[in-house]
Amino acid sequence: MTTPEPADATPEPVDADQAPLIELDAVSKYYGNIRALEGVSLEVRAGEVSCVLGDNGAGKSTLIKIISGLHQHDAGTFRIEGEETRLSNPRDALDRGIATVYQDLAVVPLMPVWRNFFLGSEPTKGVGPFRRLDVQQMRATTREELLRMGIDLRDVDQPIGTLSGGERQCVAIARAVYFGAKVLVLDEPTAALGVKQSGVVLKYVAAARDAGLGVVLITHNPHHAYLVGDRFVLLKRGTMAGSHQRSEIGLDELTRQMAGGSELDELSHELERAQSE
Repeated sequence: MTTPEPADATPEPVDADQAPLIELDAVSKYYGNIRALEGVSLEVRAGEVSCVLGDNGAGKSTLIKIISGLHQHDAGTFRIEGEETRLSNPRDALDRGIATVYQDLAVVPLMPVWRNFFLGSEPTKGVGPFRRLDVQQMRATTREELLRMGIDLRDVDQPIGTLSGGERQCVAIARAVYFGAKVLVLDEPTAALGVKQSGVVLKYVAAARDAGLGVVLITHNPHHAYLVGDRFVLLKRGTMAGSHQRSEIGLDELTRQMAGGSELDELSHELERAQSE
């Protein structure tokens, strides 16, 4: 795979008056007496990356499940393109243009790249007993769509398990774009990757944004988020610890809030006192 050059095309300006692709307003989710989310708001617009940051247990996974239709919210409002809705299941979310790429990736390692690209949506040719998979079309389409995203894969017949983690993430992003996603939800896409592979994935996140998609980037890494993010929502123990647009916050302050902010300052003072005693 070769690293794509930055696209020359300038993305179309976002219409501020247009309804967000996705809008969560004070959404809450409870599991019995356990508060998984409470009062969380999120806005996802076309051509923008909305980053959701938080440590383990912050509520990021619950938020993903609500957006992807796996779970329903218990309070608050969930709107898709201005229409209040309640998704019944993941297929319902896909039908509404919401594609979720999970951290573990739903791929079959021993199958070729083209087969994984069309997994569950394989085109066929012929009729009746002569009906069969259109392998030629799937190979050609996979190669073409990967190139469209700037992914120059050596051989789409190679097992997807032989690709690096970053390359597999990129294939999943290209697949979502091809199948008409309006909103792309990425669950910690760089969590298990090195510096170089993380950079490659973030370039394809930017490519999806520039293609007009609304992207939800779930991450615990403020440096990765700030490279591509337009909006930032910070979660802590199921509640919102902050919500900022890029113009309102710098990387240092975002990192400070992500790391605990005042809690870190208090810990630093305690350590200084302990050392002076």
